[in-house]
Amino acid sequence: MSNFVKEFVEIADHTSLDDVIDALTTLRHALPDGARPEMRLRGDDIFGRHLSICYLRPKQNDELTGERPYHPQNPDSLAA
Repeated sequence: MSNFVKEFVEIADHTSLDDVIDALTTLRHALPDGARPEMRLRGDDIFGRHLSICYLRPKQNDELTGERPYHPQNPDSLAA
């Protein structure tokens, strides 16, 4: 199981160019190592468009604790 979670950040379509640049710069400086960020334009003409940035971040302690009951104590005990 991966120790990373895919996180999403969205920027609305009615934002000034300076605000978009500031938001992307701030996000870039806050990204963890190995984040592998991707940017996509999502939406449509009816509901509007937005920039969607997704990246990987390490799982937090509460997320790891919540998964602990689902991990077997002995991985070899998972006989097929």
